[in-house]
Amino acid sequence: MSAIGRNAPCPCGSGKKYKRCCALKTNQTSWSMRLVIGLVAICLIGGLILILTTLGDIEPGAPTGRVWSAEHGHWH
Repeated sequence: MSAIGRNAPCPCGSGKKYKRCCALKTNQTSWSMRLVIGLVAICLIGGLILILTTLGDIEPGAPTGRVWSAEHGHWH
């Protein structure tokens, strides 16, 4: 099968050049794929923001899931 040149007539029969007809259609991303890519990007950015905002809340040497009680002077 030979490649279609950009200036050759379009094989769909429209009478237009290939570069003005079907070449434009094959290079476009579908709306559903754009939506999926956008949602994945939003989730990744949201996760990054969540991680960056919680980095300052962790005290060095603090046990996981426990809080310091200044009143009692020990971890709860």
